[in-house]
Amino acid sequence: MRFTLRRCASVSKMLDFYSQFNPSPLSIKQFIDFGLSASEEKSFMFLRKELPVRLANIMKEIHLLPDNLLRMPSVGLVNEWYAMSFDEILEFEKADSNSTDTLDKFCKALVKIRNRHSDVVQTMAQGVMELKDSHDVDHQTENSIQYFLDRFYMSRISIRMLINQHTLLFGDELTRGDSSLRHIGCIDPQCDLIGVVKDAYENARFLCEQYYLSSPELKVTEHNEYEKGEPVRIIYVPSHLYHMLFELFKNSMRATVEHHTDTDVLPPIEVSVVRGKEDICVKMSDKGGGIPRSVTDMLFHYMYSTAPQPSKSDAHTVPLAGYGYGLPISRLYARYFHGDIMLLSCDGLGTDAIIYLKALSNEANELLPIFNKTSSKFYRATIPTGDWSSTQSACMEHRHPTISQSKTSSKHVPVSKSL
Repeated sequence: MRFTLRRCASVSKMLDFYSQFNPSPLSIKQFIDFGLSASEEKSFMFLRKELPVRLANIMKEIHLLPDNLLRMPSVGLVNEWYAMSFDEILEFEKADSNSTDTLDKFCKALVKIRNRHSDVVQTMAQGVMELKDSHDVDHQTENSIQYFLDRFYMSRISIRMLINQHTLLFGDELTRGDSSLRHIGCIDPQCDLIGVVKDAYENARFLCEQYYLSSPELKVTEHNEYEKGEPVRIIYVPSHLYHMLFELFKNSMRATVEHHTDTDVLPPIEVSVVRGKEDICVKMSDKGGGIPRSVTDMLFHYMYSTAPQPSKSDAHTVPLAGYGYGLPISRLYARYFHGDIMLLSCDGLGTDAIIYLKALSNEANELLPIFNKTSSKFYRATIPTGDWSSTQSACMEHRHPTISQSKTSSKHVPVSKSL
């Protein structure tokens, strides 16, 4: 699909219009409550307004990137994908919400958009690599790219969440396995944390043994302070938790194996799942030698990795590390519903990684980037500016609530009545 000049002008005008509105963050409880009533018409009416707002907000920020990055072929491709998807959603702006045909076409359009954007992470990463290969990237540009990618990928997570909920609830793609019967869209109201931990471990272990011919064992403990004697359960998106755990297991396994090359017995990776009053914590501890403090903060920078970057000839061997996007994106998954990932390391011994999740579904609200007139200053600032995507995000959320929340009332749709 290629745009005519006339169509480009129309899309640009609508982009300006929708970018004026703040996205409407939802809580896991709101997702669940709506999923239980499952009104396809209401979901359609909400998404045909909310998706253009979220797309427009991040597309406006793409245009603030340094010119030399925007000129990279891969970034241009991503920009084109977003423009196409934005245009396709706008086709339903005034469609009849009572029409079964309209609802069916909308669901199929969402699947098409999701498939189109399936390689966005890798393609944008390729664009950054194209820039680094062809230009000297100064510190200011690196800060701008880091700031943008956190916001860009968080926006992508939120858009995919909305699309997945709609297509799973109202499309024909839901597989009816034992677990999917209790799922509400992609949310499991009784998510078994120990089960997800073991799944992520086994899959990471398979890669580790394929690559290193050995792997550390797993020790899991569970502590439920809030509900004595009961297994720890949470209302959550299992695929998000799995993504975080799988990445952390890969890092711990690689560190453990490479730190203990002179022994046949590897120390186990210990995981503690803890339920408190406000938080559920998943703590992963290894004896992989630890990380110097000077390096720890860099682990959440895109394109940084403690492992050597794989060569193109290694593309099909699925190495355990080397691309540098695993940890920063895993932290975005945690922060998406106001959780977090923290690393605590003893250089010379090992590392503790802690995933924090909100225990209460009504407190697990989406954390969304918002485009406004002040956004451009972060792309021009010569001094790094603190924001919600920095390591000080928890403090910033209290000082600057508009960074993570929309205004009290959204102009385009009342959330409580829509989803």
